[in-house]
Amino acid sequence: QVQLAESGGGSVQAGGSLRLSCSVSYWKNCMGWFRQAPGKEREGVAAIFVGGAETYYADSVKGRFTVTQDVTKKTLFLQMNSLKPEDTATYYCAASRMTGGCGLGSRYYGYYGRGTQVTVSS
Repeated sequence: QVQLAESGGGSVQAGGSLRLSCSVSYWKNCMGWFRQAPGKEREGVAAIFVGGAETYYADSVKGRFTVTQDVTKKTLFLQMNSLKPEDTATYYCAASRMTGGCGLGSRYYGYYGRGTQVTVSS
């Protein structure tokens, strides 16, 4: 069983930055970040595969968010810059459940953290 714990959420004004962290009990080749806003489906926003050889971003965050990892510390990061009110959501860290591909689709993941709230005010 993989356990994940997010931290770093909070409230910021539009244009601000936040850095989310995710502590992982057992590292997986494919790690990702999802978010879910009230009344909306959960969506993948960023993913990282095989030590950073490949990264994936949703079009809505490309150029503003950066996913990185520190495997030695078993920690995943999401640097979020130029935040917008539409980025307001609960953000979840995710780990793949099997070896294979990676991406933003939920089919790649089998483990999720409890989430951390990000609120961006205009």
